[in-house]
Amino acid sequence: MKPDFTQPPPQPRTLKEAQELINVLWTLCAEIPKLKQRIDEQQHLIEAQQKEIEELKEKLNTNSDNSSKPPSSDMFKSQKNKKKKGKRNRGGQPGHAGMTRDLLPEEEVDYIEHHLPIEHCPCGGHVKTTRRYRRHQVHEVPPVKPVVTEHQLFYGCCEECGKEYRAELPSSVPTGMLGPCLLALIAMLTSDYKMSKRDVTRLLGDLYSLSICIATVKRAEETVSEAITAPVEEAKAYVKSQRIVNCDETSHAECGKKMWTWVAIANMVAVFMIAKTRSAKVAKALLGEAFKGILGSDRYSAYSWITAYCRQVCWAHLKRDFKKIAERSGKSKMIGLRLLVYTKRMFHYWHQVRDGTMTRKQFKVLMAPIRCKVESLLTAGTRVRNAKTKGTCLEILKIKTSLWTFIDKIGVEPTNNISERVLRKIVIWRKVCFGTWSGNGTRYLERVMTVVATCRLQERSVYGFLREAMQAHFNGTKSPSLLPTQELVKSIGNKLTKAA
Repeated sequence: MKPDFTQPPPQPRTLKEAQELINVLWTLCAEIPKLKQRIDEQQHLIEAQQKEIEELKEKLNTNSDNSSKPPSSDMFKSQKNKKKKGKRNRGGQPGHAGMTRDLLPEEEVDYIEHHLPIEHCPCGGHVKTTRRYRRHQVHEVPPVKPVVTEHQLFYGCCEECGKEYRAELPSSVPTGMLGPCLLALIAMLTSDYKMSKRDVTRLLGDLYSLSICIATVKRAEETVSEAITAPVEEAKAYVKSQRIVNCDETSHAECGKKMWTWVAIANMVAVFMIAKTRSAKVAKALLGEAFKGILGSDRYSAYSWITAYCRQVCWAHLKRDFKKIAERSGKSKMIGLRLLVYTKRMFHYWHQVRDGTMTRKQFKVLMAPIRCKVESLLTAGTRVRNAKTKGTCLEILKIKTSLWTFIDKIGVEPTNNISERVLRKIVIWRKVCFGTWSGNGTRYLERVMTVVATCRLQERSVYGFLREAMQAHFNGTKSPSLLPTQELVKSIGNKLTKAA
């Protein structure tokens, strides 16, 4: 018998009915604990499912704007993040200043051809040629054929004892079939231009009718690696001694096994190191255990051995963390949005300092309240219910001193963007070439990429440097240096003085 709760309870008319109602009441009272337990179980299940839904939604919305994922991994872009298409048509706009190529002076032109006008006008008159003319230059690449030099090593015999001798190659002559310029070209193609060994053999065959095999390209890489060892080691020692260094790391593969590529940049010199681990031991080897400079990096724990006031945490990474917090619900969202507001304000002030429209004294005054607000919000973030927000805020607060080094130290940037830009070249190389397949190949990659990245930072010719290095290697002379020239160091100093 189940009672109908929509109607008023019936009044018992007999003792039997009263006893039946009492029995029903006891039955319902016995079911209350079971129902309460079931409700609690359902409530826990709902909370667990809600948490799982939030985690899946957060994972689905993870992209390069709110995490360390590369932009190439973004499969879908939200409509609000897409830039609005402008009303202007493609190409040059009406009224813009045109750009024309300057003609070479006549003394630098290889050939000059004179073209005369017609001799007779349609009216019957004679056309007299004047001294006025219009210049038109055509640039062409001449057919290139490799210059092959044969070295004939003669034998000789002693007239007294009959002992036989053979001439030796001069020390400046390569023992292989490739000369210094061709070795430099192969190194540039396999590094800066990210070409595979097979593609290099095809290119040399198409352009120069030179037939070589993949093994020859591999031996060429080993020769180049040996030739640039000295300048690369000099660059590594130079970076360790600098006052401000930026670091970053990315994954690498050797024979299919995961490794790590590290980069350190200081004063327009970039050095790479490929290691088996991503530990602090490798960071110390790259920077030097006695490193006393200021390091710009992300929040990775491998750099925690450096004191907080000698580090600058990248605000581009922090901005992505704050955006991730802002995409959550509840108090996390409010804290994240406010952190993004102060981050935007900080960058606005910093750009004015960098452009010279604001002094550092003014910048410090404006940054004081922003610093207090950001640290206060991070502290509030440690008290929210969301475990991820709480964890992120706690991790940032542990190194909060490292957030503000750029305010007081001249030359320190608030972001680690220069490391990410330099590292991007080897990341693209990894995606195209699928890693290295031997220890020698790994050493070659880190050395040649050190040359490529440094030359690009200093606006030097990669091919020119590699060619000079190979010529010095075969001639037994001093290798060219990757260190910046005095003029470049002076120009960097002038920029820092202007920013101060």
